[in-house]
Amino acid sequence: MADGQIDVLSDVSGDSTEEVEQGENATAIAPIKVNLRFWQLWNISFGFFGIQVGWGLQMANTSAIFESLGANAEQIPVLWLAAPMSGLIIQPVVGYLSDRTRSSLGRRRPYFLVGALFSSVALLVMPNAPSLWIAAGALWLLDASANISMTPFRSFVSDLVPKHQRTRAFSMQGVATGSGAVLASALPWLVARFVPPQLGEVIPQSVKISFYIGAAAFLGAVLWTVISASKPFFPPDEVETLEEGNLVADIWQAMRTMPPLMRQLAWVQCFSWLGMFCVFLYFPPAIAHNVFHAIEQDTTLYAAGIEWAGLCMALYNLVCCGFSFALPMFVRRLSSPVTHGLCLLCGALSLASLHYVHDQYWLLLPMVGLGIAFASMLSLPYAMLVKVLPPEQNCLYMGIFNCFVVIPEIVVSLLLGWFMGAFLGGDRLSVVVLGGGFMAVGAVLALLVSQPAEAGNQSPKMEATDT
Repeated sequence: MADGQIDVLSDVSGDSTEEVEQGENATAIAPIKVNLRFWQLWNISFGFFGIQVGWGLQMANTSAIFESLGANAEQIPVLWLAAPMSGLIIQPVVGYLSDRTRSSLGRRRPYFLVGALFSSVALLVMPNAPSLWIAAGALWLLDASANISMTPFRSFVSDLVPKHQRTRAFSMQGVATGSGAVLASALPWLVARFVPPQLGEVIPQSVKISFYIGAAAFLGAVLWTVISASKPFFPPDEVETLEEGNLVADIWQAMRTMPPLMRQLAWVQCFSWLGMFCVFLYFPPAIAHNVFHAIEQDTTLYAAGIEWAGLCMALYNLVCCGFSFALPMFVRRLSSPVTHGLCLLCGALSLASLHYVHDQYWLLLPMVGLGIAFASMLSLPYAMLVKVLPPEQNCLYMGIFNCFVVIPEIVVSLLLGWFMGAFLGGDRLSVVVLGGGFMAVGAVLALLVSQPAEAGNQSPKMEATDT
C-alpha cells in the first residue's frame, strides 16, 4: 500500500470497521495494527488459560476446603471477603501503573509475570493449609495475585489487536478461559481415578495434586504469552507516554468521567456476577449435600458430590469454550447488547431450574445454559467497552470496570451467609437458585444498554479477510 493511503477493513466478526492510516500521517498515539492470524490471537490470550486453571480450582474447591477445615455454611462468604476487598484496590492501581510502565517487556507483561509467580505459590499453599485461617490467607494471596495478572490482559488485546478483530480476540479469551476452567473443574475427578480418596483425609490427595498441576499451568501459560507475544510479528504494546500524575486523584477523576456506556455496563456486570458468585461459593457443597445427601464433610459420599460438581462446572465451561466461537456471529446479527442479554437469560433460567433437579445426571442439562451465559460475560462487555475508552488510559479504565466484578463478590461475602441463615434455612442450593434471579436482572439491564453510533459503521470500500 502506498504511503498515506487509507485502507478500510471490513468487520467480519461483528464489530465496527476501522480506518488504518499509514505513512507520514500515521498517528503517534496508536501504532498501526495489522490483521492477526488465529494463532497470533491465541498466543495473546493463552495466558488466560493458565489464569483460569488457577481461578477455576479456587472457585470449585475453596468452599469445600473451608468446610473440611471446620467452617460452617454461614462462615464461608466471610472467609472469601479479604480476596475481593484487595481486588477492589489492586485492579485500578495496577491499571494506572500499567498505563505508565515502560520496560523491555512492554507495559503489560511485567504484571503478568509478577501475578503468575505469586499465584503459583498460593496454589501450592492452599490445599496444604493446616488451619482455616491459613487457607483464607492463601485465598487472599491467590485472588490478589490473579488480579495483578488479569487486569492488564484485557488492555493487552486493545494494545495489539485492530478494532475490527476485537470481538474475535475477546471471544478467543473466552475460549482460553473456558478451556482452563474445564481442566480446573475436571482435575480433581480425573486425578481421583488414579489416586482414590482415603477415609480421614482432611483435604483429599486428588485435590492437592490438582492444585500442584494448576500452579504449573498458571505460570507456564503466562510465560507462553510473555514469550510468544514478544515476537516480531506483533506490533509494540506502546502508546503515547503519559505525564506523571497523582495516583489517587487520577483514579478518582477517571471514575467520575466514566463513559456513559461504561456506567450502563457496570450495572449489568454487578448483577450478572452476583449470580455467578452464588454459584462459585455454594454450587459444589450444594451438590454434595442436596443431591448426594452427604451429611459429614469427611466422607467418600461428600467427596463424590464435590467431584461431580466439578464435572458439572467442567461442562458449563466446555460449553463456554465452544459457544465463544459463535458469539461474533450472534453479535453481527443481533448486536452486542441483545446477544449479551439473551445469553444472561439462558443462564438465569438454568440456575432457577436447579430447584427442581434431584438426579445427578439431570444436573448436566442446566450447565449448558450457564455455559452460554458465562461465555458472554467473559467477552461481550469488554468488547463493547473497549470501543469507547481512551487508548492512553485503557488499562486504568479496565481496572475500574473490573471493580464491578469485585463489588458483587464483596456484597456476597458480607451479606449472603447471614441471608442464607435468616431466610433460606441454611440451604445451599437455594442460594444458587437465588443467583439465577440476580442474573435475570442483569439480562434485563443488558437489553437496555445503548451503544454509541460509530462512524465506522458505514459500508466499507475494501474488505480484508480476518484470518
